[in-house]
Amino acid sequence: MLEKIKAFLIDFISTIQAAKIYAADHPQLRELIERAFRNLEAVLKEKPEIVIGIVDNELAWEKEILFDLSRKLHSLFLYLKERGIERMSFEAPLGKEELSRFVAALTNPKIKDYEDPQEYLAEMGIQKIKAGRLTTPRLVPRAAQKEQEDLQGQYEASVQGVTQSIESMLEGKALSSLDLGFSMLDIMDSFAGKSQKFLGLISIKEKDILTFAHLLNVSVLAMHLSSKMGYSKDEVLELGNAALFHDIGKLFVSRKILKKKDTLSKEEFSMIRDHTVLGARILLKYEETLGILPAVVAFEHHLRYDLKGYPRLAFPHRPHPASFIVSLCDVYDALSQKRTYKKDFPPLQIYELLTKEKGKLLDPDVVDEFFRTMGVWPVGTIVVLNDERVAVVREANEQDIFRPKVEVIVPGDKKEHIDLVEQKDTLEIKDYLNPYGEGRKYLDFI
Repeated sequence: MLEKIKAFLIDFISTIQAAKIYAADHPQLRELIERAFRNLEAVLKEKPEIVIGIVDNELAWEKEILFDLSRKLHSLFLYLKERGIERMSFEAPLGKEELSRFVAALTNPKIKDYEDPQEYLAEMGIQKIKAGRLTTPRLVPRAAQKEQEDLQGQYEASVQGVTQSIESMLEGKALSSLDLGFSMLDIMDSFAGKSQKFLGLISIKEKDILTFAHLLNVSVLAMHLSSKMGYSKDEVLELGNAALFHDIGKLFVSRKILKKKDTLSKEEFSMIRDHTVLGARILLKYEETLGILPAVVAFEHHLRYDLKGYPRLAFPHRPHPASFIVSLCDVYDALSQKRTYKKDFPPLQIYELLTKEKGKLLDPDVVDEFFRTMGVWPVGTIVVLNDERVAVVREANEQDIFRPKVEVIVPGDKKEHIDLVEQKDTLEIKDYLNPYGEGRKYLDFI
């Protein structure tokens, strides 16, 4: 019985994800609904009603905690909780059409307008499926702490998903366009508007996993920036894919060559130098799955705005706009992150370094748009004001990128929210507190 429950849940999750991408009459979605319904029908023949609950980010059925599925479905938990759903029950007899309407209801933003999602389900004619919050009392962390825990859990799950996709490509295995589409949509939905909050969420010592985390960071930053620049949702997802795979050539080289104990051949030295070309060649093999943009970005992301980068071309050409976006996000994340071999740079220094590269390494318009939307002081930055109070940046100010909206956290009796644009004559940011160093003691206050 338990295995049948798991089979239904896996197909049900895939159906929800597909409904977020495809129209209701798309063959892929209809096939997934049919499969999920067959599995649910098999379950309901043995038990006339099943109840699935989400308890503290673990999936539960009766007395069973489905740990193996919980790790895979973290993003779904967040998605359902945003819609007020922590419990779902399915009762026999239940038709395929009703299951299809339930999936449509879950993917319709209108459901979030209802305090009790069951009211919306009733309006949709759904009678055999119930959904809502758990009624069992339980301890709930503070809202801000809970949000951070959810965000960190999703970030770590996304890193693992990214790792699996790239590992498959490095080994020359097939890549599922549907699974990748689900992953990228989850990442975009989970981190939309939170592009700075995830930076530094995960601390990993393994070099390869650090690289995968960096690729995820670059992808999220690129999607956030491109959406602010007016790109369509499909274009944002396509650019996110390109950012995710932009350095696959370097990963391939590090796996196949840099671990070699013998002296490198001339051909192997050439491969290290030309990892952008190698990356493009790898990605061209997946053109049918990924499209052409990832290969283009992998080839161009080191070409520079002034065309002095690499690979050297016989006939220099202006890189694709997506390549300039990925190039900036790549450099920004590299400067932001603390590594065993380098320090992390403070936000103001990063701004100054990137500004100096306008017209040389970086596209000036992309740099300006990046800091206009992100601000000089990223959301979550711990700062000291000129009156010696400690504050955390909560929101960027597009009208003045140096003066964000902050929340004072220390001293406790002087906590308040301040828009520094409105306090130009009295308050300003005096210093930055590194969360790896002197700012660490304030992390609990955030």
